[in-house]
Amino acid sequence: MTKSTNSGAVRVLVFAYGILAFAAIGRSSFELATKFSLAPLPYTLSAIAAIFYVLATIGLIRKGAKWRSFAQVAISLELFFVLSVGILTLIDSSLFPAKTVWSNFGEGYGFTPLILPILGLLWLRRESKK
Repeated sequence: MTKSTNSGAVRVLVFAYGILAFAAIGRSSFELATKFSLAPLPYTLSAIAAIFYVLATIGLIRKGAKWRSFAQVAISLELFFVLSVGILTLIDSSLFPAKTVWSNFGEGYGFTPLILPILGLLWLRRESKK
C-alpha cells in the first residue's frame, strides 16, 4: 500500500463503509426475505445501498488511480441516491411505505449515509491532487 492509502483518514472511511455495508446487507437481506411484498421499492433500495457500500469499501481499500476512480464513481452514485431518496421522502413520504437506508438522508443511521460519501469524495479529491 502507498503511504496515502494507508493513512488514518482512509482507514476510518474504510471502517465506516465496512460497518455500513454490513448493516445494510443485514437489514436488506432480512427485509427482502421476510417483507418484500409489503414494500418492494424501499427494501430493494436498501439492498442497492448495501451494494454501493461494498463497492466503495473495495475501491477505497485497493491502491492505484484506477481503484480511486472506481471508488469515486461508486461514492458519487451513492451520494446521488441518498440525496434523491432523501429529498423524495421529504416531499412525499408515501412514495416509500417503509424506510430505506437512504430515507430522510439516512436518518435511521445517524445521517451517516449522507455524511460518509461527502467525506469519501473529499478524501478522493485530495488524493487525486497528490
